[in-house]
Amino acid sequence: MSANPQTYANNFDLDSDQQSILDQANKFSFNELYPLAEKMDNEEWWPDEAFPKLGETGYLGITVPEQYGGAGLDLFTSGLILQAMSRWNHAFALSWVAHDNLCVNNIYANGNEDQRRTYLPKLCDGSHIGALGLTEPGAGSDALGSMKTTATRDGDDFVLNGTKLYITNGPVANIALIYAKTAPEKGQHGISAFIVETDTPGFKVAQKLTKMGFRGSQTAELVFEDCRVPAGNLVGKENEGVRVVMSGLDLERAMITPICLGICERALELSVEYAKTREQFGRPIGEFQMVQAKLADMYVWVETLRTFNYRALIASDQIAHGEAGRGEIHMLTAASVKYGGEMMNKVLNEAVQIHGGSGYIWESEVNRLYRSIKLLEIGAGTTEVRNLIIAQEMLKD
Repeated sequence: MSANPQTYANNFDLDSDQQSILDQANKFSFNELYPLAEKMDNEEWWPDEAFPKLGETGYLGITVPEQYGGAGLDLFTSGLILQAMSRWNHAFALSWVAHDNLCVNNIYANGNEDQRRTYLPKLCDGSHIGALGLTEPGAGSDALGSMKTTATRDGDDFVLNGTKLYITNGPVANIALIYAKTAPEKGQHGISAFIVETDTPGFKVAQKLTKMGFRGSQTAELVFEDCRVPAGNLVGKENEGVRVVMSGLDLERAMITPICLGICERALELSVEYAKTREQFGRPIGEFQMVQAKLADMYVWVETLRTFNYRALIASDQIAHGEAGRGEIHMLTAASVKYGGEMMNKVLNEAVQIHGGSGYIWESEVNRLYRSIKLLEIGAGTTEVRNLIIAQEMLKD
């Protein structure tokens, strides 16, 4: 059932197994996640029953081996599932990828055997939700250099103090992978990663944040006040957390692009349906050449995004853990999410234009999709940071 990257690379199409995975995930997402989307958007509401159901159906721990409770598949497969989820409930899809890629895959890739056996089964069966804490107030694009959260060794523990901001799944997470400075004098080379259980004394959700888009995907400010974390929860080596961060960021960028693709696919579908049924001047607006031109442009943008998305996922699948954060993959994943954000902007702008006044109404589905644009131009490094990554890699000797 595992995807075959070479097959896709040669044929520019999904093979039968890949198409089956996408179709199954699409059916599940339509039946189980789509009905939740409107309430999530209206109320910033979180469906507590959803993650256990995902665990039961095998949609958690996609890249984690079966011995730890996962599905034992690859990143490309994970991207297909995310693409399908994003078509029908992009807010939930964001929470899913924050859990499954940023937290779960990171623990599997960088954790030791005890950490894997302790935490991965609960994260894979849906009884626990995962989050990742990197960004801080005043430290967005310069998340590493400006990090102020510290972790001080005290016997068999590290004591964490600081604040993390804009943390997806923060209000509902049971497990968080947190980055803190263990040697502040070393700058970004003094950062370490820790698994933090959110019921630990000293951990607090300071505030749940209300957003413009991706509403219902829970986002929070997290505060650590003398939060004692066992030294055994250090992920990787002390002061080498930057390696975990950078390799994880490239995979995160590769895994954000399927969200863009799924949203764009749905926006195009809604626009075609609307153009067929909305009548003006006695005929469907789809008969007007200006509307047809918009639909044609949207189709081209979606298809080119699909190709770039899949290429980045394939490339990410073919690198070993720890090899990301530099070179071709660093440039490619930054480029793929840059392109994804830009195409989302184009596709959704035309989708709302085609829908006219109805697209401007908050409650409409296309309006919900439109409000998702900006996050994908900011998250996992802004468009400007992505440009820097691409240019700097090209200019290296």
